[in-house]
Amino acid sequence: MEKEAVLISGCLIGLCCRYDGEQKRNKNIAALMEKYYLIPVCPEQLGGLKTPRNPSEIREGRVISSDGTDVTAEYRRGAEEALKLALLFGCKKAILKERSPSCGFGKIYDGSFSGRLIDGNGVAAALLAANGIEIYGESGIESLI
Repeated sequence: MEKEAVLISGCLIGLCCRYDGEQKRNKNIAALMEKYYLIPVCPEQLGGLKTPRNPSEIREGRVISSDGTDVTAEYRRGAEEALKLALLFGCKKAILKERSPSCGFGKIYDGSFSGRLIDGNGVAAALLAANGIEIYGESGIESLI
């Protein structure tokens, strides 16, 4: 039986693509790889942002970096590129980094850079979900194994 392709945030498999140039490798990656064909993406890099980069948060429908730069266009472009990859590989699921302005689903930071969470979705997560892709945060990985 062929493995199902699943889109996954690159930082969760150990790629140093986070805003701070680090990674957040999840302890369950090996088990996931036994069951799924993982397609790593970093919407922020796909949108043209460098690594490392200033952290960003969503405020009033725009993505603003901590230095005040509006990076909404880059986040939208990266979301569109992530969707292209999901469609190309036939992904029905995506495992995304929680709380991220790109990949967060359900909860994101409130735009004040104070660490406060609000209900909401990152740019890429929202676009993927709107196109029928089931979103899981890293805290839900065990339910997929």
